[in-house]
Amino acid sequence: MARPKPPIFEKTRIVAENRRARFEYSIEDTYEAGIALTGTEVKSLRGGEGSIAESYAEVKEGAVWLVNSNIPEFSHGNRFNHEPKRARKLLLREREINKLHGAVARDGMTLVPLTVYFNSKGRAKVELALAKGRKDHDKREAIKERDWKREAARIMRDRG
Repeated sequence: MARPKPPIFEKTRIVAENRRARFEYSIEDTYEAGIALTGTEVKSLRGGEGSIAESYAEVKEGAVWLVNSNIPEFSHGNRFNHEPKRARKLLLREREINKLHGAVARDGMTLVPLTVYFNSKGRAKVELALAKGRKDHDKREAIKERDWKREAARIMRDRG
């Protein structure tokens, strides 16, 4: 029997994307996690601001935290504004947290955020990947494979 495909997350509006992560890491598994945000952080994200290019996630004290992500201060936030680079708690089920903790502790995997987006209900979510770092020769191999696929598609398009 064929293995069922994992569900695709319904991303209605992508706010931030870590495009470099798919090149730097080989992605093993992906999870959808909610983010615990303050009001001004949500307003700033809805304005299209935010970056996860240098961020990562870590399992600490039975919770998963998004570290080093940048959500700039909201322009009309006055004294209630948030700190731009604070650690943000990711909302996952306990079974998922335990699975991630085991993979990070035993297998030397890394938790990398791929995208921050709003789903169809308007909730801010993070697509979190369980990944393993690539070596330089693996990166070269990925570039060769990508170039070959592009060339093959070009040949097929020209002939047919």
